[in-house]
Amino acid sequence: MTYTPAVRSRTVLTATLTGAALAAALLAGSVVADSHEEKSHGDHGMEEDGHADNPAVQAYREANERMHEDMMIEYTGDADADFARGMIPHHQGAIDMANVVLLHGEDDAIRDLAREVIEAQEDEIAFLRDWLVQHGYEVD
Repeated sequence: MTYTPAVRSRTVLTATLTGAALAAALLAGSVVADSHEEKSHGDHGMEEDGHADNPAVQAYREANERMHEDMMIEYTGDADADFARGMIPHHQGAIDMANVVLLHGEDDAIRDLAREVIEAQEDEIAFLRDWLVQHGYEVD
């Protein structure tokens, strides 16, 4: 794939939005874990494990666990290579989450966004893998 300014701009925007969404999700999860208060009506009765048997919840949890495990790379000290190596599983996590919503979601706008995320993240993974190979790093 050729990275034109328009593609690179879309790629940067997608990566930024994906990163922001994941950061917000992680922050929200830590706030919930640290909270010792009763759940309010505003929580719509959803407890942390209230939907553990839901197939979408199970798939999201599996994708999240796999992503975090795969992001635990052995650092090389090369900031560029470590970024590329860490972002590949991060982007794969976004793809996995998008696939969950395509399988279980119903909202057309969210499903459209999921398809766009998959396309953008696949392009970025290909770029990062190519970059690593070109710079002498092994790619799984």
